[in-house]
Amino acid sequence: MQAVIIAAGESSRFWPLNQSHKSQVRLLGKPVIFWTIKGLVENNITDIVVVHGAASTLPQELGDGKDLGCTIFYVSQEQPLGTGNALWQTRDLIRGSFLVVWPSKVNTKAMVEEILLKQQQDGADMVMVGTETKTPWNYGIARLDADKVKEIVENPIPGKEPSNIKTLGAYFFKQDFFAYYAGLSRHHEADFIDAINWYLKEKTGSLVMLKGDVPALKYTWEMFSVLQTLFESPYFKPEIAPSARIGTNVIMEGPVYIGENVIVKANTVIEGPAYIGEGCEIGYGNVLRGPVNIEQNVKTGAFCEIKHSIFQEGTHTHLGYFGNSIIGGNCRFGAGFMSANKRIDRGTIMCEVKGKKLDTNLQVFGFVAGHDARFGIHASTGPGILVGSGTVVGPGTHVMENVPDNTTVFVAPGIKKKKR
Repeated sequence: MQAVIIAAGESSRFWPLNQSHKSQVRLLGKPVIFWTIKGLVENNITDIVVVHGAASTLPQELGDGKDLGCTIFYVSQEQPLGTGNALWQTRDLIRGSFLVVWPSKVNTKAMVEEILLKQQQDGADMVMVGTETKTPWNYGIARLDADKVKEIVENPIPGKEPSNIKTLGAYFFKQDFFAYYAGLSRHHEADFIDAINWYLKEKTGSLVMLKGDVPALKYTWEMFSVLQTLFESPYFKPEIAPSARIGTNVIMEGPVYIGENVIVKANTVIEGPAYIGEGCEIGYGNVLRGPVNIEQNVKTGAFCEIKHSIFQEGTHTHLGYFGNSIIGGNCRFGAGFMSANKRIDRGTIMCEVKGKKLDTNLQVFGFVAGHDARFGIHASTGPGILVGSGTVVGPGTHVMENVPDNTTVFVAPGIKKKKR
């Protein structure tokens, strides 16, 4: 059995953390795609093809797969022409039945176990994974006949959806699926679904139902759900590395991982689940309220509070409050930074992505900062704000709208906003 992981595309909706592919954001010290591959290997699937974009650094980051106990082949999709085209690039490497998996499916181990069992039981030509949704118009939705999949309807009109079962980005196919894709009369960005529907007219399709979901990381805030899945998995193993230095009066509650050469200074409180990566320095009197994921070489100043947040590597902060937020790599925060993470009316938080206002369905959500962002003293952000990479936010500036990449925002007496 082989597996194809589709890690191509521009990740444009994952802005401002899309300088590299979204599968390369790090959780528990590894890129997200690492955990997906690990789940495949634990199902004895060790022949893996990764489809990546033309400018991707995934081959350099993952290598040949030996460290994971597998062999990884790489195929480049030169232009972002959709999932079907990405899969088509692998046709010469696939020798029999195969799986197609999205790279953020960190619950791959359990999903694949169920897919393979269902295929053996039913002898199906295709198996898809689904779960219930309250907003079927936002997804590909299965049309069912008993427990057999007959069609996938993409973004159905509200009130006309064939079911409330959405697809979850994991499929089993037999090798002849490529012939159906090649035979489509028209190829376009969404033709993967067209090929599946043609395939299902002549072949049998089965459904594996899951109780939960791991998002495909379409949007940055979905990292919270992926992190929670990892914290609940066997991959998260609480421990304190021998080289870590823990100060006096440090309180730890719940599961906590502290990596090599970490310094946790006196009077800090850490409530798990929490992951603190290698080489981090947690300042005096910090409060970390999990779930918290802090990647390597992060430094926090005295009296910093971090609640339900994700920090990528190399970021430094002074005292401040980071609530339900996602911070890119190598950011800098001056003293007194504050992130708002709730609306005054306590409604769900809206977020603007690619010019469209979206409901995150989160009542608690702070902000997202891209890589290399800089915030002056007493800067602050409103809930649901996205701040681009390379951005400079001046002292005392309260950011209440998205800030594009490589922009300076500065508010002072007589100056409302200045951008470069």
